[in-house]
Amino acid sequence: MYQGRTFGVVAAVMNMAEEIDVLVDGGEASAGPPLGPALGPTGVNVMEVVNEINDQTAAFEGMQVPVTVTINDDDTFDITVGTPPTSALIKEEIGIDSGSGEPNVNPVGNMSLDQAIKVAQRKKPDLLGKTTKMRTLEVLGTANSLGVTVNGKPPQDVQEEVKNGRYDDEFEDA
Repeated sequence: MYQGRTFGVVAAVMNMAEEIDVLVDGGEASAGPPLGPALGPTGVNVMEVVNEINDQTAAFEGMQVPVTVTINDDDTFDITVGTPPTSALIKEEIGIDSGSGEPNVNPVGNMSLDQAIKVAQRKKPDLLGKTTKMRTLEVLGTANSLGVTVNGKPPQDVQEEVKNGRYDDEFEDA
């Protein structure tokens, strides 16, 4: 019970790992901005970090990839590579450079449901759906925004078919 005494408070200063979040071109990070200037003051070997990022993002060549570099207290580092945006994966999957300026009027490409499932599997850690079916519905929503048809139909029609169970045999965890 507190009885009016004053207790001394000792403040401990703890070194915390520093995190640097950047968006890099897959396999093409460099010591220039934004990475180099952010890493320079941390004491880590910048080229070592850049080379490790390039190794880990090579599979995403041509796409922007979110990367987190964690600088540890002992000047070592850890790299966490995110996945590119769903729209970038869809565009890569069907070979288009950009979405439609009028997605519901001028479609720019077509993807199969299998391709949408593939994108959903690649984005699994970042999507909200608990099953492949639910994550695929999210991908179909992005396809709609891009002006990409699915199985030759508007994505919202395919979403309804998926919700109604038409493709349940396509999902391992439906």
